[in-house]
Amino acid sequence: MGQDLRNWNVEEESYWNSTGKKIATRNLWISIPSLLCGFAVWLYWGIITVQMINLGFAFEKSQLFTLGAIAGLTGATLRIPSTFFIRIAGGRNTIVFTTALLMIPAIGAGYALQDPNTPLWKFQILAFLSGIGGGNFSSSMSNISFFYPKKVQGYALGMNAGLGNFGVTTMQILIPLVMTFGLFGGESRTLVNTSGTLIGKIPAGTETYIHNAGFVWLIALVPLAIIGWIGMNNIRDEHVSPDIPNPVGAFGVITGMLVVGFITAAFGLWLMLPATEGGLPVSGMGVSKWIVLPVVIALTVILLKLIPGAVGENLSRQYKIFGNKHTWAMTVIYTMTFGSFIGYAAAFALAIKVVFGFQHLMVDGVLTHNTANPNGPSALMFAWMGPFIGALIRPVGGMIADKLGGARVTQWISVVMVASALGVAYFLKQAYVSATPEDYFLPFMVLFLILFAMTGIGNGSTFRTIAVVFDKEQAGPVLGWTAAVAAYGAFIIPKVFGEQIKSATPEYALYGFAIFYTVCIAINWWFYLRPGAYVKNP
Repeated sequence: MGQDLRNWNVEEESYWNSTGKKIATRNLWISIPSLLCGFAVWLYWGIITVQMINLGFAFEKSQLFTLGAIAGLTGATLRIPSTFFIRIAGGRNTIVFTTALLMIPAIGAGYALQDPNTPLWKFQILAFLSGIGGGNFSSSMSNISFFYPKKVQGYALGMNAGLGNFGVTTMQILIPLVMTFGLFGGESRTLVNTSGTLIGKIPAGTETYIHNAGFVWLIALVPLAIIGWIGMNNIRDEHVSPDIPNPVGAFGVITGMLVVGFITAAFGLWLMLPATEGGLPVSGMGVSKWIVLPVVIALTVILLKLIPGAVGENLSRQYKIFGNKHTWAMTVIYTMTFGSFIGYAAAFALAIKVVFGFQHLMVDGVLTHNTANPNGPSALMFAWMGPFIGALIRPVGGMIADKLGGARVTQWISVVMVASALGVAYFLKQAYVSATPEDYFLPFMVLFLILFAMTGIGNGSTFRTIAVVFDKEQAGPVLGWTAAVAAYGAFIIPKVFGEQIKSATPEYALYGFAIFYTVCIAINWWFYLRPGAYVKNP
């Protein structure tokens, strides 16, 4: 265990059965919990911000939405360099180091949440750093793709991504639970509004330990870094990682490439965010996110290529994926599935709290949204359900696609996503103008759960398509690249929800998403399902 592998040929049946399967399984089952923690640290702001409202932190609701959006932008941007880590630095080196880096934002969040007077800009910096967890997905998926033969790629990638995605659900269940007692000591704070956990509501006046939301992840991260070092492997074959440096050198390369991602993400935030009192950046340009995101992506790709020496040369080889039209088709399609999953997961809890946790009353001819709703559902009791279903069903989506074809399954779920998004939009609109929004919560919740389920199945089916369409050398980088672009959903969806809720038109967000899904249906049909398709139902 832990040694570098050579002559790794899992497409040969006898080698796979005698040697490869055991090693691949071990690496997969160390990769999964590491990725799970990455998702948890990346997206825990969706739960933490709900509890900050319940504790009376002195921030506006729209400001709290920016924390999830900042983490989303950074995590997505860091996936771009992470896409290329495995060939440059090796799988074992990459997974161990990036898992250990998650301790930085986890510890920082724990300390910041202990003080109710912590300024917004400190939380924004911590949200920025928690993007490390989002970046880990691309390197993890690229790494696992090299360990398994094509015949079971749908299963392997579905298991790694699906169970890794459970980090969202695990976080949404675990954080409310550990905040109820002094697991790490420190002073408690008193709830101003009713909160909740999986097992029931917690009334106002109850003491809570919100700082546990950061510290609790150290319980898993420390042993995972050790286990990964002992049990994982680098593959040193030509088509994977032929020229990786020693571990210290690999860690240095990864750090340098992550710094590039942090710089471009910070630049994008500076372009987008207006100046806010006590916020980051100190001054902003207010440029549209739809202009900034392509700039950030392109700038990250270009700056990485300018890294001198072996890293730049290695990237030149991997950048050949950008000359393949299927790279761009699958990027758009995967953004529909995973981008929706991760974006909804980031925004779901806070959207429930803001829409259903307050009464929407007409006062002096003006519709207000600031009166607490005593009959409103607890966001922390329900928000975990959507990501849970989406993550649970992802491996199933991969296995179904292995049997029926990835493009066919993707097409089916896309149609359902359009219908579900329009239904959610209708009930959001009704709830946000009602004094009793809880009347619309059940159909809203059911349709959103269907939406999450379809994204989960589609996540598995699209990765099956990628594994079949691309050769072994390109499949890993393409998996990472598509995941990188799709991860911007974790920025776009909370940002759009926040903007539309501020404008009192939350349904417009879902209308826009439904239009995008329709475009993806057309792209999937043209490339993979029409008569004469480039690759028929891969």
